Amino acid sequence: MISDAPAVPPASAAARNACKLCAPLGACVVFSGIEGCVPFLHGSQGCATYIRRYLISHFREPVDIASSSFSEEDTVFGGARNLKAGLRNVALQYRPTAIGVATTCLAETIGEDVPRILADYRKETTEAGTAALIRVSTPSYAGTHTEGFHATVRAVVQQFTRPAASHRRLNLLPGFVSPEDLRHLKEILGAAGAEHTLLPDYSSTLDGRTWSEYQRLQPGGTTLACVAQMSGSPATFEFGRTLADRPDTAAAWLESEHGVPRVALGLPVGLRETDRFLAELERITGQPMPAAIDEERGRLIDSLVDGHKYVFGKRAVIFGDPDMVIGLASLLNELGVQPVLCATGSKNASFGAGLRAVLTDVDTSGLVILEGADHAAIGEHARLLKPDFLLGGSKGYPLARELGVPLVRAGFPIHDRVGGQRVLHLGYRGAQQLFDRIINTLLEVRQDGSEVGYSYL
Repeated sequence: MISDAPAVPPASAAARNACKLCAPLGACVVFSGIEGCVPFLHGSQGCATYIRRYLISHFREPVDIASSSFSEEDTVFGGARNLKAGLRNVALQYRPTAIGVATTCLAETIGEDVPRILADYRKETTEAGTAALIRVSTPSYAGTHTEGFHATVRAVVQQFTRPAASHRRLNLLPGFVSPEDLRHLKEILGAAGAEHTLLPDYSSTLDGRTWSEYQRLQPGGTTLACVAQMSGSPATFEFGRTLADRPDTAAAWLESEHGVPRVALGLPVGLRETDRFLAELERITGQPMPAAIDEERGRLIDSLVDGHKYVFGKRAVIFGDPDMVIGLASLLNELGVQPVLCATGSKNASFGAGLRAVLTDVDTSGLVILEGADHAAIGEHARLLKPDFLLGGSKGYPLARELGVPLVRAGFPIHDRVGGQRVLHLGYRGAQQLFDRIINTLLEVRQDGSEVGYSYL
């Protein structure tokens, strides 16, 4: 039996070193993946500053986030004046195609009627030009950054999709993955000859080229014109096992409102989940996968045969966003590594079910599942489980250092290494790179811990 441990120890009165981030952060990532869009937080200046610092530290790119900058007076009487003034300033200074307005805890707590304020702003000002206004409710007390991310994707689709004639472009909703993952997905779809709308697409806006002069709006992103046509697509691919049964996702809305078939899949991390994605892609497009992709699969299998003896039976702790943890657990299962603890900061009722779905062929009697956990709770369990390595973001480093085991960095956030935005998780190539990193990390520990210090393994 899989052990479903308490989300947090009973003695905890608050999160201690949270394994999550706030919902508006997820919204800002989505807005960054829409062409010409400026993220705008309705709330205090500190929220925007904190999120900017966090995103810049991971993506190593400039991230502008506007704010209505609540004062004490606005907290009492409302921030409509600040919101309108801020929107005017952004419209004049950036000349964006869109402004994404997400609410923070403060604005939600005082009950700001953002749709009404935005409607009044449209009537009162001419400075807005042609900038579209995207609104989404993202109080952090109602969810984590992953919930904010998915809520924003749904808001964009609901507010900008229009009835459209049937066309060939597939809809792909990849979830919160790295820019390198997005580039690889576009490469796979291109190789398969599949036209597509990827939402969001921050593959260049959050990991772009160097500039000779600073640009206020980074080039790239999904256009709202493409979003408007999503209703005519032959199918919507939606990644995330925790989303599969939810009726409130963007893919579910497109299916119920416009009849676009929903293809619910797990993140294509590892062999089996990638196989499922490519099989569905073949079914929808009617085209076989190119030989180059099949060759990547063959090389991955060959490497697993070559290296399984070094990782088989090792014990791992995985933590991070729920669907990424499920994908990584599936990959470790294929490698012969035993996940002993899978944890997420989200309070997600589908998390355990998603893990069970990908760990059906192994003994999971020792697996502990934590949802709604913080790193203090993860540490309390990990000390007893004695893992060989940790797999997740940078916030697991203090625990790895304490336990004397390595941390293999994956997912979000990665703040203590360069290249977090270029970590590839998806597809056969992503599985290959993760496998190489995991096995080489374990070999390095074994080599450094040897009295002989041998150089041949």
